Amino acid sequence: MLDLKKIKPLADRVLIEPTEAEAKTSGGILIPDSAQEKPQKGKVIAVGPGTKDVEMEVKVGDTVLYGKYSGTEINVDNKDYLIMRQSDIIAIL
Repeated sequence: MLDLKKIKPLADRVLIEPTEAEAKTSGGILIPDSAQEKPQKGKVIAVGPGTKDVEMEVKVGDTVLYGKYSGTEINVDNKDYLIMRQSDIIAIL
C-alpha cells in the first residue's frame, strides 16, 4: 500500500491532488458522475528538486491549472492523484 507522505517526485515532477468535479450546475441541477468533466485544477502536494536546467517555480500548497490530459494518475488510499512535469502546469492561481 502506498503512503502519500513517502511519495517524493523526482527531477521536475509535481504531485497534484485534483479538485473535485462540480456535482451541481449553478442553477442547482445535479450532474451524474458519468457526465462530470475531469477537473483541470488541483493542489500541489509534493514537488521534486528540479534539474540543472529547470528551476521549480511551484511549491507545496499552490493551486494550479494543468492540461486536460496531463500527468499520470495514481491511486493512494482510494484517492486519485496526478504526477506530472512542471512544464505541464499552465498557471498558478
